[in-house]
Amino acid sequence: MPFVAHLSDPHITTGPLAADPARGLYQALTRVLALEPRPDCVVVTGDLADHGRADEYAVLKELLERYPVPVHLVPGNHDGRAALQAAFGLERTTYAVEYPGFTVVVLDSLRPELGDAGILGPEQLEWLDETLGRLDGVPAFVCLHHPPMRVGIPGMDAIRLVDGPEFATVLRRHPHVVRVLAGHLHRVVTAGFAGTILSVAPSMYRQVDLGLREGRPVGFVAEPSGFLLHRIEGLEECVTHLVQVSHAGAPVIAY
Repeated sequence: MPFVAHLSDPHITTGPLAADPARGLYQALTRVLALEPRPDCVVVTGDLADHGRADEYAVLKELLERYPVPVHLVPGNHDGRAALQAAFGLERTTYAVEYPGFTVVVLDSLRPELGDAGILGPEQLEWLDETLGRLDGVPAFVCLHHPPMRVGIPGMDAIRLVDGPEFATVLRRHPHVVRVLAGHLHRVVTAGFAGTILSVAPSMYRQVDLGLREGRPVGFVAEPSGFLLHRIEGLEECVTHLVQVSHAGAPVIAY
């Protein structure tokens, strides 16, 4: 049965602060390879680089170029679309990849004019509607960076997906969407959304404090890094597991 590893927010950079983000991504990628069975693919839901620079994507490409599992990259608000496309030879940052038994649909919510918030826009939503319609009946993972709804962390809710309600309208027409995969929050969040489940993965670098009080500044905490593993069996069963990385490793088989 299919498995999808869902990583997010590595914030790869260069220079004096480059070691920790690169180490976090490397540890997560090697932990994915230790899973049995090995996942069919990896999705990284945005903030691939910290400043969207070409030199940062060069480091990311070096980490990924010989990786033995397909990796699907999603732009986030820290990314630079042109530099990302140039580094990985991407014609589009919105695309669908079909696997036996499921489909990965990647969306681009990066809008520099909005600062750290995101938006999909009418044209991309129309493309999503058409793509999901063409793949009717096949379990689909719809992947984007910005969560499309409030999660109760005011500082992060202020920079969520602007057109979440319009996105939800499209999804409700396609009950074969088994998960919406997102990042941006730097912590695990699960919520019902538009007839499916929103799964937000933690960061592979550092986590955001659970600051639920209005007016509290967004801060970072030394919580474990990790990723999500989604296991599907047709349209009737989709299960999500948290795999910790920084505070746990693959099991050691004694005999």
